[in-house]
Amino acid sequence: MKNVAIVGCGSYMESGYGCPGEWRCLKAASLGEGSFDQEVKVVAFHTCHCPGRNTAPNIGMAVKLSDIKPEAVYMSSCMANAKPGCPYTKAEDMADIITAKTGLPVIMGTHDYH
Repeated sequence: MKNVAIVGCGSYMESGYGCPGEWRCLKAASLGEGSFDQEVKVVAFHTCHCPGRNTAPNIGMAVKLSDIKPEAVYMSSCMANAKPGCPYTKAEDMADIITAKTGLPVIMGTHDYH
């Protein structure tokens, strides 16, 4: 079983844009649906808050200090596929920053639920 972390968009989760928070991401992870192609254990969930400057440093610190380390980071569907997109950074750029900070691969999207 692979340990994973999920990063969700705080703006989408808190503003009622059709994302009920982490429920859909955690459902997909639990059921092995969407981008979860193998059994996973979610060991961390980080909410990105605008403008996103704290996301990579906070994930990096959590990975460094945690006793249970994730092997991959999943960028939530609300971050990876947001319409409108983040006004501060592209999802792909945020993924690159997270990978540079942590050394972990970032998988874009968690689920295909509507």
